[in-house]
Amino acid sequence: MKSVLRIDEMCCTAEEQVIRNRFAKVSEVEALSFDLVNRLLTIEHRFESDEPLRKIIKSIGMSPRDNCGSDCAVPRRGIAREDVMLGIALVLAIGAEGIAYATGNESSPPVLGTSLLAIGLGGVETFKRGLMAVRTFTLNINFLMCLAVIGAFAIGSYPEAAMVTVLFAIAERVESFALERASNAVKSLLEMAPDTAFRQDASGAWSEVSAAEIEVGDVLRVKPGERIALDGEVVNGESSVNQAPITGESTPVDKSVGATIFAGTINGEGFLEYRVTGTSGHTTLDRIIATVQEAQGARAPTQRFIDSFAQVYTPIVVAVAVLIATVPLVFGQPFQPWLYKALVLLVIACPCALVISTPVTVVSALTGLARAGILVKGGVHLESGRKLSMVALDKTGTLTHGTPKATDLRVFEGYDETRAKQIAASIDHLSGHPVAKAITALWEGEILPVDDFRSVTGRGVVGKVNGMHYSLGNHRLIEESGLTCEHVHETLAEFENTGATTVLLADEKVVLAVFAVADSIRPESVEAVRQMREMGLKVAMLTGDNPLTAKAIGTQAGITDIRAELLPEDKLRIIEELLASERGVGMVGDGVNDAPALARSTVGFAMGAAGTDTAIETADVALMDDDLRKLPTYIRASRKAATVLTQNITFALALKVVFFGLALTDRATLWMAVFADMGASLVVVGNGLRMLKYH
Repeated sequence: MKSVLRIDEMCCTAEEQVIRNRFAKVSEVEALSFDLVNRLLTIEHRFESDEPLRKIIKSIGMSPRDNCGSDCAVPRRGIAREDVMLGIALVLAIGAEGIAYATGNESSPPVLGTSLLAIGLGGVETFKRGLMAVRTFTLNINFLMCLAVIGAFAIGSYPEAAMVTVLFAIAERVESFALERASNAVKSLLEMAPDTAFRQDASGAWSEVSAAEIEVGDVLRVKPGERIALDGEVVNGESSVNQAPITGESTPVDKSVGATIFAGTINGEGFLEYRVTGTSGHTTLDRIIATVQEAQGARAPTQRFIDSFAQVYTPIVVAVAVLIATVPLVFGQPFQPWLYKALVLLVIACPCALVISTPVTVVSALTGLARAGILVKGGVHLESGRKLSMVALDKTGTLTHGTPKATDLRVFEGYDETRAKQIAASIDHLSGHPVAKAITALWEGEILPVDDFRSVTGRGVVGKVNGMHYSLGNHRLIEESGLTCEHVHETLAEFENTGATTVLLADEKVVLAVFAVADSIRPESVEAVRQMREMGLKVAMLTGDNPLTAKAIGTQAGITDIRAELLPEDKLRIIEELLASERGVGMVGDGVNDAPALARSTVGFAMGAAGTDTAIETADVALMDDDLRKLPTYIRASRKAATVLTQNITFALALKVVFFGLALTDRATLWMAVFADMGASLVVVGNGLRMLKYH
């Protein structure tokens, strides 16, 4: 059984480790997964309900509640009161410092009283969390802070104990708000689809109803300038629709009868009526949001490393602090100065800035890319993009428009063109392949019944019409039957030299006709290939089409590494061969036919995934429209995210090294250490949030 609980007190790995330690000996719990940005805990367990889990979490002082999606905002009740108390605590802490400075006595009764008041008003949550850590034998920042405050009191540094407590509480509050911003960026996606829509009832009248009440097949109306509530198909009207929230397209897309529209997109200047194809909770927008939210819970490689590092780092720091406080005693040194240095070391050694920077950066990047129509399914796939050294592209629907048209037909043996079109259309109308649709479109007459229809993977289709067996497919399908001859080969070469795909129609004895089908290249594909080359990437084409057609399209796109006449298993084999020599290989396909190659590649990309469940589920990265330029955008974002992570880690570690030196040379105080740690957290979180705007 799987339970998802919201825990508002869980805002960093300190609380995560407390929960992990508490559940470590609960045999019924099989796995824990943490989403710190949204404060969600996913538990796989063998209990009959989640009530035992709630009791365990409550036993360590936390308050679990149901995961309520977009409504799960951090409760704001009492926030104003807490802020006022924290403000008073800060004034008292500064007052204690002032009294001590004016009187030259840090341990006088006025200083002690003022400091205790400041700690009481500003440090309750810190000490509660420190107690949680003690109960679960966890060394975390809350434990370290409590230790530092107690130590400062023990040596009579009351003002510093108060200042440390208050500054840490302020840092926690600001860090919490920064995390909320990252979380709210994802929640803003949920708000793009309106809660109500105008529905037509059986009498033809229109009324406003809740989106939750609408069913598949209902007819809705959307006015100019309004957001579309649910996925659907236009049944009346014409307009342009801004699809940027779903596909990231920069310009509105014209929509007329039969066009697909998506929830969350914005209608332009005309009225549209559409039939609902996806109800609330099952739209393309819902699938995007669900994928992004699931991706947040999956730790990126850098985050896993930092989390592991922090678990080892913190105990080591505590041990070093103990040595600094005790070893000098052996050499006759006074205890108090060295204890103070040890306390400063404990405070500045806090790994929070290191730990929190990674999830904020990753979530911000995932959300920013989703807004641009690039759906990345987890931090691991975000980080993998920077490792790519080569990208393999499918041809049809990736480099080309994917909607080929029949451009020519040549018949043999005196066969009738009209009969060839009818037979081919009757067989091909049972296939969903784009080339089959192009051939079917040539015929507008009667479709004949087909018996024994069968699709031959990578070759074509076969079937019986009026008792006669026919084959319709590429030259391999026909050659395997031993039916080709010289004049057929000449026709194939003639058509394929123009960049067309050829489809042969044959009966049991001879080739009857050859169809030429052409698919034009997308202008944006040429630009995408150019950008990838400028970024230092190698680009290859993997296609099942014939070599001449593949070469014609490849030449237009600027690709020299062209591999044609490939079956799905051939593409998989080539990807495996490339992985042996390249740092990372990306594969771009339709998410269905190329599934084996997509799964085996370092990063699998699905083109035009909007509204397609299979494509979103199959690929690591879904490009929501058919614009291949999104691929280099994703790679640049991956490289930028890696740069931001490196900046954050370097800054946080460098600051700690500097303060270690300052602490050991008596140039750093406790409150300076807390201020530096707070500043480091704010800097790395702010730097990570920049990825929200990276399109």
